[in-house]
Amino acid sequence: MLRGNGAARRAFEAAATGGTLHHAWLFAGPQGIGKGSFAREAAADLLACASGDLGLERTKSLIEAGSHPDFRVLERLPKDGKPDGDLARSITISQVRGLQPLFATTPSLGSRRVVLIDAVDDLERAGANALLKNLEEPPAGTIFLLISHAPGRLLPTIRSRCRLLRFNPLDHDDMLAALEQLLPESSAQERDALAKAGAGSPGRALRFAGLELDRLDAALASIAQHGDRDNVERVKLMRALSLKAAQPRYEAFLDRVPTFVAEQAPYRSGTALKVALDAYDEVRRIAASARGLSLDPGGTVFELAGVVARLAR
Repeated sequence: MLRGNGAARRAFEAAATGGTLHHAWLFAGPQGIGKGSFAREAAADLLACASGDLGLERTKSLIEAGSHPDFRVLERLPKDGKPDGDLARSITISQVRGLQPLFATTPSLGSRRVVLIDAVDDLERAGANALLKNLEEPPAGTIFLLISHAPGRLLPTIRSRCRLLRFNPLDHDDMLAALEQLLPESSAQERDALAKAGAGSPGRALRFAGLELDRLDAALASIAQHGDRDNVERVKLMRALSLKAAQPRYEAFLDRVPTFVAEQAPYRSGTALKVALDAYDEVRRIAASARGLSLDPGGTVFELAGVVARLAR
């Protein structure tokens, strides 16, 4: 079940059922908030309605199996054709050109076909120009659903030919509901920590699942409250996160500390607020440097925790 962004979903559904469906849609918003999931559900609804007898469940099954003749997905492919390999840097012009035989025929199972591009930001420049030709002269019965995490980077001519739907980060309650559905075996404490770390993005939160983020949050909260004057908590964190096997938790810690500090600001004013804002700027800088310069994990954790300690009143 999709969570959040009810206004955007209702706007698309109204257009789909009201006879005003534009041929190209741009679903824009931060990564991991459900744009792609909604696009696939929307595609299934559109194709099921257009086919008449096929039905929604059968349509979904064909889409999931990659065998629906009127549905295509363009996305980055694995390098060297290895299914478990790294993904290519971009969606290529050859992938876009590969749609042309499809457009040369009428839809197979109904009056409509759907092309989903996830994400259109990944198109190489030549591929974007090739897509633009299809958007300017859309093949009959074809609906384009374009996913974008950064619509400002797209060609203005592509944006101008699409109807824009903005998707926003989920609020905390929707995040908790989504994570309860996605991670039914996790504890309430872990889901709460993941919801905070996800910053409105269930996809982002899932990257931290199983990393005991609730324990990292508890350590940060203790340091922020008491100041950790004897460095006991900082040393514990440093030792726990500097091991080679702890690399995923260390990466999660780098992501979590800035959002943790940002969460303290709304409850402060005056000097205490300035301390929190300065701390936020500093932990963001340290976390970015740690990644860009491959800084020592132990020293980075100790330094970040030291900045958090300044939040103690």
